[in-house]
Amino acid sequence: MEDGPAVPPLESQDSGAVERLAARVAQLELEVAALSRTAYGSHPAPAGVAGAPPPPLPRFASGLSIQPGSSAVQSGPAASQTQVAPPVGTSTVAAELQAATPQKSLEDRLGSQLFNFIGIVALIFGAAWALKLAIEEGWIGIAGRVIVGLAAGAGLVLWSEIFRRRNLAAFSYTLKAVGTGVLYLSLWAGFQLYHLLPAPAALAAMILVTAWNAFMAFTQDAELLAAYALVGGLLTPVLLSTGGDHETFLFTYIAAIVAGVIVLLRAKPWPRLLPPAFLGMAGYFIGYYTRFFHAARVTVWDAQSTETALFAILFAGLFALVSTRLWSPPEQTDGGILLPVLIPLANATFLSLALYSVFEDSGLHDSLAFLMVALAAVFLGLMRLQKTSLAAAMHLAAAVVFLTVAIPLKASGQTLTTAWLVEGLILFWASTRFEAEQKAPSRALALLSAAGYALGLASVLFHWTWSYGALDRQPFLNANLGSALVAVATLAGAAWICYSNSTAGAEPAGKTEDLPVLLAALAAIAGVGILLILRELTSDAQSIRFSVAAPTAFFNAGFATSLVGLCLLAAVSWTGSKIFALERSRYEPFRLLAAVSLVLFNLLAILCVEGEIGRLFTAADAALERSLAISAFLMLYAAVLLAAGFWRRNAFVRWQALLLILFTIAKVFLYDISGLSAGYRVVSFLALGALLLTVSFAYQKDWLGLKTPRSTPGDSA
Repeated sequence: MEDGPAVPPLESQDSGAVERLAARVAQLELEVAALSRTAYGSHPAPAGVAGAPPPPLPRFASGLSIQPGSSAVQSGPAASQTQVAPPVGTSTVAAELQAATPQKSLEDRLGSQLFNFIGIVALIFGAAWALKLAIEEGWIGIAGRVIVGLAAGAGLVLWSEIFRRRNLAAFSYTLKAVGTGVLYLSLWAGFQLYHLLPAPAALAAMILVTAWNAFMAFTQDAELLAAYALVGGLLTPVLLSTGGDHETFLFTYIAAIVAGVIVLLRAKPWPRLLPPAFLGMAGYFIGYYTRFFHAARVTVWDAQSTETALFAILFAGLFALVSTRLWSPPEQTDGGILLPVLIPLANATFLSLALYSVFEDSGLHDSLAFLMVALAAVFLGLMRLQKTSLAAAMHLAAAVVFLTVAIPLKASGQTLTTAWLVEGLILFWASTRFEAEQKAPSRALALLSAAGYALGLASVLFHWTWSYGALDRQPFLNANLGSALVAVATLAGAAWICYSNSTAGAEPAGKTEDLPVLLAALAAIAGVGILLILRELTSDAQSIRFSVAAPTAFFNAGFATSLVGLCLLAAVSWTGSKIFALERSRYEPFRLLAAVSLVLFNLLAILCVEGEIGRLFTAADAALERSLAISAFLMLYAAVLLAAGFWRRNAFVRWQALLLILFTIAKVFLYDISGLSAGYRVVSFLALGALLLTVSFAYQKDWLGLKTPRSTPGDSA
């Protein structure tokens, strides 16, 4: 096959061009090295910069490639496949160049920032003193003063834009604040001080200044400017106030300011504007209400009552909007605790107090309970529209509080106590019905349930503490006992709910977080039982205080009530021991509750019966007979207690019986025997000896197997 035409070598084609290109590459290497020395100064260049071979040159379109440091040029497929290597040490060079950027020195900061600020402040003070001098010398008239103030304020606002464009945003905002303040004060002086401007013109001008600040805040994305605009807008009614009653105009203006803030929050994540807006609104409402609402002291519902109530509802509706998912964009944050917690609670407080005041001062006291129920319904509806579960929990809490407030408005005495207790049970049941992902509403309901129980139990305690005289004149079945039994029933209901959750949960072990509530409910039932017993223990002192005749021994309402309390203590002790027997490692606290309840049962039972025995011997010379009867009862009670301990094989009960026997022995030998006659001494010693011999015989026979190294479940209890 014949070869093609001979191709002359590349060097012969353009050897001069290749030489020029190689010289250019060498020159570029020298320039890069010089630039590196300039950038790093005396510092050593990073690895890969100085002394390292330069990166390969890019491929030419014709497929030529030049190897660094050589004049040889490759062509053909090998050249077309040559890859361009990335520059060596590029990221390291950029990082070191950024680190080596010189920082502003203290001298530079003083000269460029501090002195600039001081100079501007000096110019402002100088201009203000010059204006003051011109006014004092009569160089500027009244109208001129207002015009100069308006021009100065507008000039400061425009001047601030120059600093903003030079990246001095903070100083620019300061100038805008000063300029805006000068504008507001000039307009106020023209209206209030010099009477040059009518009220509509001054109001329109102030609204224009506020709107301009809001527009700049929106376009420049500056929250600080929005705050300036809000403060200026809230100050406008104060600056233009004439002392008259202009409710419609004032509240319409405030509603417009609040609506503007809420519309701005739709586009900008600036929730910090809400607290000053809310405080300003509430301040104006309270100020107007205390000064102008029913100034003639009328107590009827009139047109002013309707208007004030409607504006209160309007204000609350605007602030209720910000936490709903219908208004707040989903991509915006919830503002920490501001939007879901603080604003809803403050809003509910404002609305309830405002409407309560309007209703009360308009002669509708009987309708306040229905008002609270209506507010509860409204906030329950708002709960379904909230963006977060925490906000829903706060609205739910507000609704429950309104229902709680409605109860005392329509109820009193034991009816109020019952309502609080039943409400606590219902709220606790509702808190357990929420799903696992709705923890915030569940916790809110649980806290409100605890509050309901606390109010109910406090009411029970109050009635039992302050109505002893009335109780002593009442039969066994009375309203106070009924409220106490309602408390026991509702607490037992909560305990049953907790027990069901703890033993039948989704997990094999159940819900352990319900155990503290179960323990607290049982302890509260024991507390109610102790409260019922206290009437019996203090009945003598209360009878003397209220001049009530002493009741008949054992056949009186106080002793019957104490029996109910003792039954409650016994029930708590039995329930605690049964729960502990289910799983000892898990229910260990219930063992302590059962033990304490049993000790209290025995101690209080002895004291109650001792008090009734004392009523059998009321004569002045019957002290010895009373002491002997008490000792006999103690021996009998100890025997019964010891028998129960043997029967139930319970060492804890037996130890209580033994301690009671030792106490009785000491009482007989140290006190009773000194005043007993021969006959009584014989009877006492015979009875005591028989009891001790019986106890000794039981232990000698080892009925419980205490001498053998075996343990039973009862002995460990």
